[in-house]
Amino acid sequence: MIKNLEENKMALDTEKIIADLKEASILELNDLVSAIEEEFGVSAAAPVAAAGAAGGDAAAEQTEFDVELASEGTAKVKTIKAVKDITGLGLKDAKGLVDNVPSVIKEGASKEEAEDIKAKLEEVGATVNLK
Repeated sequence: MIKNLEENKMALDTEKIIADLKEASILELNDLVSAIEEEFGVSAAAPVAAAGAAGGDAAAEQTEFDVELASEGTAKVKTIKAVKDITGLGLKDAKGLVDNVPSVIKEGASKEEAEDIKAKLEEVGATVNLK
C-alpha cells in the first residue's frame, strides 16, 4: 500500500511540475535551467553540441552536389558558352541561367563531376559554389 501511495505521489508531482513549466515565462525557464546546471554540474548545451557533431559527419559524407553559378564574372559571353557546353542547353537557355545568377547549373552531380564543372566555369572567370 505504501508503494502505491509513493507511485501516485510521484505521478502527481510530475504532473504538477509539467503544469508549472507550461505556465512559466521564458525568463523563469532560463533561470531554472541555469540553476539545474549549477546544482548538478551539467550543461544543457551538451546535446546540442553532440547533434552538431553528428551533422558535421553527414556533411563530410556528401556524395551529391549542386553546382551553383554565383557570378558570371567579367567574361559573360565565355560563361554563357561554358554553361551551354556543360548543360547541353541551347544558347538562349544558357544565357537565361547566366543572366539570373545565382542559378543552379547542375543538380545531384558527383563530387568529381561537380569539381570538373566548377573548374571549367572558374576558368572563364565565373564564381561557382558547390552545395
